[in-house]
Amino acid sequence: MSPAAEVLTALPIGTRVVVRYRIEGGFTDALGPLTAIRADECVVETKRGAVTVRLADVVLAKPVPPAPVRR
Repeated sequence: MSPAAEVLTALPIGTRVVVRYRIEGGFTDALGPLTAIRADECVVETKRGAVTVRLADVVLAKPVPPAPVRR
C-alpha cells in the first residue's frame, strides 16, 4: 500500500478529503467526504456522486477543510 493510501485509510469516515488517483491516460481528483473504506478501495462522495477509488491507484490523499459557505 502506498503512503498516500495509508494516510487515507487512517482517516475517520466523514472526513473531507482530496484524493488524486491514476486513470487511463493520467490522473484525476476526487474531493468530498470519505464515506467508506474497504480492504482495497475507498468511496468519496463528490458533487457529482459517489466515486469508488482503488487504493492501489491512489497517489496523493489528504484531509482538507470544510467547503466554504455559499453566499
